[in-house]
Amino acid sequence: MTSSTDPSPGARPSLWRHRSFRRYLTGQAASVTGSSISSMVIPVLAVLELDATTAEVAWLTFLGQLPPALLALHAGALADRHSKRKQMITGDLVSAAALASVPVAAALDRLSLPQLMVVAAVQGAAGVLHDAAAISLLPSLVDRSLLQRSNSRIGSLFAVAATAGSNLGAALTALLGPARALLGDVLSYLISAWCTARIQAPESPRPAAEDRRLHTDIGEGLRYVNGDHRLRTLTLVNATTSAALALLNTLWALYLLRSLALGPTAFGVVLGIGALGAAAGALAAPSLAARYGPGPMMLAALAITPLTQVPLLLASPGLVWQFAIGAALFLQLACAGAAGTTQRTIRQVVTADGMQARMQAVSTWLTSGARPVAALLAGGLGTWIGVRPTLIVGTCLLVVPLLVLYRSPLRSLLEMPGSPTAAPLSADALTPPTPSPLEPTVPNPAAAVDVRQDRSAGGGP
Repeated sequence: MTSSTDPSPGARPSLWRHRSFRRYLTGQAASVTGSSISSMVIPVLAVLELDATTAEVAWLTFLGQLPPALLALHAGALADRHSKRKQMITGDLVSAAALASVPVAAALDRLSLPQLMVVAAVQGAAGVLHDAAAISLLPSLVDRSLLQRSNSRIGSLFAVAATAGSNLGAALTALLGPARALLGDVLSYLISAWCTARIQAPESPRPAAEDRRLHTDIGEGLRYVNGDHRLRTLTLVNATTSAALALLNTLWALYLLRSLALGPTAFGVVLGIGALGAAAGALAAPSLAARYGPGPMMLAALAITPLTQVPLLLASPGLVWQFAIGAALFLQLACAGAAGTTQRTIRQVVTADGMQARMQAVSTWLTSGARPVAALLAGGLGTWIGVRPTLIVGTCLLVVPLLVLYRSPLRSLLEMPGSPTAAPLSADALTPPTPSPLEPTVPNPAAAVDVRQDRSAGGGP
């Protein structure tokens, strides 16, 4: 691992003085901001400009979500074979080109719903390529001792960037119209590509043998994650959490806007409060993990998450309940930010360099695949038993990731595990990283009771 600055021994290195990390963070934040613009603008284009039906809007959403489920494993294998930065830049430029076609077609009065669907699918596929490389590049960009702090800053900034992007999208739509508002996202992708091109980080792509197929690399990634109980447990926690939240989120907005009669302004305020919670949780993650231990902290966050749904289930129309729901969403996303930042750091720390992208791809594949299925389940249950009972089912499903982590030795992890030994990866024998005797290990469940008495604790895949 390298850094653009070499602090003296014993000094606490500053991430903000790390030139390549700043470029990485700037590029990714720009991309997140732009994607939030598109997420807000494309549905407006479809509904208001192209008079899309409910079924057509559903297809538009489905096509945007399908590429991660289909391509994540392949994107991860490619990122471990080739340059991650080049793959990120390629994904950014393809996304920019696809989105730029929308305002051009609108200016020529040729914009159609099928074009929007193709753009959504292409942008989704390009995003998979970019994200598989971007997340796995970080461990080669900063020293592994800095990964927790790096992920904390990334998670908090991304939460703020997503909120800013939604607000910017609304402003650009009002000022320029929805089609031309997408030029803001095009610009964000170009900024991301430019920042990525200026990153200076050592990469050691693993060239594949001429007779070695991509499916072989994918199979190795699946076996690698399954063979390490830490990676396996955290991947299952991600997938089950994603499924439960997808079920809830499918009907959440409908329930707030229709059943609880929230106006658009109140709905936007609630979402903004939630984004602040995600940023606060990500920033607090390193200190919470140091104080209570990564395992107990993640366990507590997963235990609190189902409880944050209670105000939503009990609510009735009124200002008091709106404040209660906003506070609950703040707490829910704070837990998600803290636990997500910590589990991502653990997975990055224990994974060998040559497996980073494939490890992340397995998690992305499972979590992305769970979302469309959960959305369909939410639609079926909502029609059959009603919206509120379906939200109760989703709340109960949030207990599943808690049980998965509780049954794992990770629940007692009191400090970050050590890095895997730097052994060359071979095509014949890729084994999960095993901590050396001198590195902190995951406590045995039988010894966890004693260890927990001495403890001095959450974004996404």
